[in-house]
Amino acid sequence: MAIKEGDFIRLSYTGSVGDRVFDTTREDEAKTAGIHSENAIYGPVTVCVGQKHVIIGLDEELVGKKAGAEGTVTVPPEKAFGERDMKKIQSFPKNKFSEKPVRGMPVRLEEQGEGTVVDVIGNRVIVDFNAPLAGQTLTYSYKIEEFVKEPLDQLKGLIRLYAGREMEIEMDGSKAVVTLPPGINYDRRWLLWRGRIIHEGFEFIKGISEIVLVESYKKPEKKEAKTEE
Repeated sequence: MAIKEGDFIRLSYTGSVGDRVFDTTREDEAKTAGIHSENAIYGPVTVCVGQKHVIIGLDEELVGKKAGAEGTVTVPPEKAFGERDMKKIQSFPKNKFSEKPVRGMPVRLEEQGEGTVVDVIGNRVIVDFNAPLAGQTLTYSYKIEEFVKEPLDQLKGLIRLYAGREMEIEMDGSKAVVTLPPGINYDRRWLLWRGRIIHEGFEFIKGISEIVLVESYKKPEKKEAKTEE
């Protein structure tokens, strides 16, 4: 059966620029490339084809393929991170930053968003708000592992994709009950993408009519005071 837009699949891939790997779902390749992260979850990712869950050029490549297909695709800048825009390289006074700016430091400014310090000249800081791989032609090798049919697995995939973590989920008919891990409300990534996960859960997953997020707290045990004999 050929893959069409709206299908959920489990996908393995490795993205590179020239000989440099910048992203991969394969842990061994991440270690070899020197980009391994102890906090990352490796292994195939679950994506909904046609919804830009991966780079557009790779997303388009998946349509029409079958489960088990492997391949390599070259992705031009316009279907990757876009062309570099010189207008997105801007200068700011040093006192605008709460921390001492140094070259290569990621920063976030309210109006401009996220950028990278590319130079510090006197009291001026030069920040590039282009994506780090803007203007680059990318190469992706991929394997379509399988279709993902169950609503439970599809929702788990969306949570991992956006929140970067796995959560316990149970289905009660068409109701999905998500047990949130302790401290999740201090997780900036979760707070940023929670609304998107819920929206796409209803939009793309058939069979889910309600999503319940459960927070559970246990009363800490009191330590018994030591008595002196």
